[in-house]
Amino acid sequence: MDNIPRISSFLSRALIFLTLCITLFTSPSLSYTNPSPLLDFCVADLRASPISNNAFPCKSQVSSEDFFFSGLNTPFNTSNPRGLAANVANVVTFPGLNKMGISMYNVAVAAGAANSPHSHPGYTEAGFILEGSVSIGFLTTNYTLYSKVGQGDMFVVPPGLIHYEWNVGKTEARFLAVVTNELPSEVVVPNTLFVAKPAIPDAVLMKAFKTDGKTINLLKSKFKW
Repeated sequence: MDNIPRISSFLSRALIFLTLCITLFTSPSLSYTNPSPLLDFCVADLRASPISNNAFPCKSQVSSEDFFFSGLNTPFNTSNPRGLAANVANVVTFPGLNKMGISMYNVAVAAGAANSPHSHPGYTEAGFILEGSVSIGFLTTNYTLYSKVGQGDMFVVPPGLIHYEWNVGKTEARFLAVVTNELPSEVVVPNTLFVAKPAIPDAVLMKAFKTDGKTINLLKSKFKW
């Protein structure tokens, strides 16, 4: 009988996740960018090159294993400077996602850590918070911030908008996220500005941030890879 609450909690989370996936796959924006395929599936042949038609070529021989992926369940280690760890299911790690228009992330965030403001140009992100208290926020093009501290909530970030995830709790938090592309690009705002190669001219950054060269160089030193 002691396992009943735990099973109930698991089923509730599974139902939320199923609802999330149905919502994403039936959304008009996803249907528009991923028209009905000519084949039932196209498991990526990662050994083939070059990539054509914005996707990997299809494998000629497939098996049931091509449609299952256990990598989201591997252990996390948030003992790093960023305090973040993520297990990723995209077309590179899970070739069965080729041409499916979806990728998934299981993300752990240490207490007090934050995922830097970033965007996925052209793609929607949605997810739900599995454990802990996470502040999710996104910025619109008119500089309005929409944010909420969620516990067990589902969230959605409109296509291409800058957003962040911040663990405001005292214990490690975890959330699942889905992005509507099988290999989405990610533009991390501070890295884009301060570690670009060739570098953005200091004079441009000084004008943009209304500061001096010493401050810009200090900021750049914090983001060297």
